[in-house]
Amino acid sequence: MGSVSVQIISKSHGKYKVVKSFGSSSIPETISSNVQKAKQEIRRLESNPSLFMLEKDILLESFLSEVGNAQIRTIGPELVFGKIFDHIGFNTISEELFRHLVIARLAFPLSKLKTIEYLYRYQGISLEISSVYRFLDKLNDELKDTVEQISFAHTKRISNNNIGIVFYDMTTLYFEASDEDDLRKTGFSKDGKHSNPQIFLGLLVGLEGYSIGYDVFEGNIYEGHTLIPTIEKISKKFNLSKPVVVADAGLLTSRNIGILLENGYEFILGARIKNESGEIKTKIFESNLKNNEFAVIDKSEDVKLIIAHSDKRAKKDGHNRKKGLERLEKKIKTGKLTKSSINNRGYNKYLKIEGEIKVTIDRDKFEKDKKWDGLKGYITNCSLNSEEIINNYKNLWHIEKAFRMSKTDLRIRPIYHRKRKRIEAHICLSFVAYSIYKELERVLKIEKYPLSVEKAAELTHNMYQIEIILPESLHTKNINLKMDENQKELIEIIDKFY
Repeated sequence: MGSVSVQIISKSHGKYKVVKSFGSSSIPETISSNVQKAKQEIRRLESNPSLFMLEKDILLESFLSEVGNAQIRTIGPELVFGKIFDHIGFNTISEELFRHLVIARLAFPLSKLKTIEYLYRYQGISLEISSVYRFLDKLNDELKDTVEQISFAHTKRISNNNIGIVFYDMTTLYFEASDEDDLRKTGFSKDGKHSNPQIFLGLLVGLEGYSIGYDVFEGNIYEGHTLIPTIEKISKKFNLSKPVVVADAGLLTSRNIGILLENGYEFILGARIKNESGEIKTKIFESNLKNNEFAVIDKSEDVKLIIAHSDKRAKKDGHNRKKGLERLEKKIKTGKLTKSSINNRGYNKYLKIEGEIKVTIDRDKFEKDKKWDGLKGYITNCSLNSEEIINNYKNLWHIEKAFRMSKTDLRIRPIYHRKRKRIEAHICLSFVAYSIYKELERVLKIEKYPLSVEKAAELTHNMYQIEIILPESLHTKNINLKMDENQKELIEIIDKFY
């Protein structure tokens, strides 16, 4: 028998390496002893895997153990929102803080103090809150016009220079502080925060909800008085040649209609058909409209009322009335309704008094209201045909969506600032963020991306980059960590468009 060598050998990536040798011999007893020693060593190595690692593995583990949290950056917001920020043209504003605050609002919409913490922890950007406040104090005065010009130019580009129709609406933004000042006033709140100081935000957008401009009003103003000043100011600023103005019934006042007519604007306003005269109401019911039919009723020489009927709307109206009635019935049983509850607000109109103190439901009024189910009215002087007028008004939901996006995804409210300049700066940053958000939504729709814009924004939260110093050359290198399939597809879309 020849000489026998006993070794422990490891195999990695198809390569073999001698871990330890135990000698060679031709004597059976010595061979058996060497084999036993090797087995004992294997058991020892198995109980401590690091002892069994290859030299390169040990070096890699040692290298990675030196990587700190400060070397890891969240790069998704800059890869996605930063590129859109540049594409729209906001990068022409040479204020680095402007970029940081806008992209941070898109990634993690937080208070300014929390934003500073986010930028430091995830971006390695160190800011002082005092420098942020100084920037906010000058932002609205110095940059608002530029911001709107950039946003409007982008809206014109993607609309093929067709800004023939604009949509206007308002919302209230409330404050956590209880004290009022010259801007923050208590008033009618669409958020149900009637005791909180608030402001009104008027937003003007084009088709599909792409941003044009905005204005801020005192919290106790009547919303019907905001339409004309905003339209006139923004039309003059952007040299709009009398676009068709579309707005909901909250902006419908004889004063607004008169000024729009006087200034040569065409308009489409939601009508309050239940408030029309007896003569107009008679004409509405004489039309006997069926599903998707409409009728045109002249209100004056210049203004007409279009009435449309929808079976889908009728079903919804009937469901809402029934639910309203059920709520009233529950309140009557609990004794919570009194004489003071009888008014024309909402479904309280179905209440009546029997005797001196008994509040009951007027079932006749409830049944008579069925005749309004499914009917919708539009006040207009527009030269478009009735079907086009109705379809254009339906686009008003885009501006309602704009407010929802701003209030939920971008968390524009509640607002914690007190100074007027900082409040207006906060609105300005949110307006820019909304413009970028809408652009992302547009390209995702074009590319048929499987996830919503909200989910796409969430994907940016865990796109990471690691900064390392190479052990041999000592050069610093940034390496993007591997993304999942949805993230890779999102980045491919962004790189394709921008």
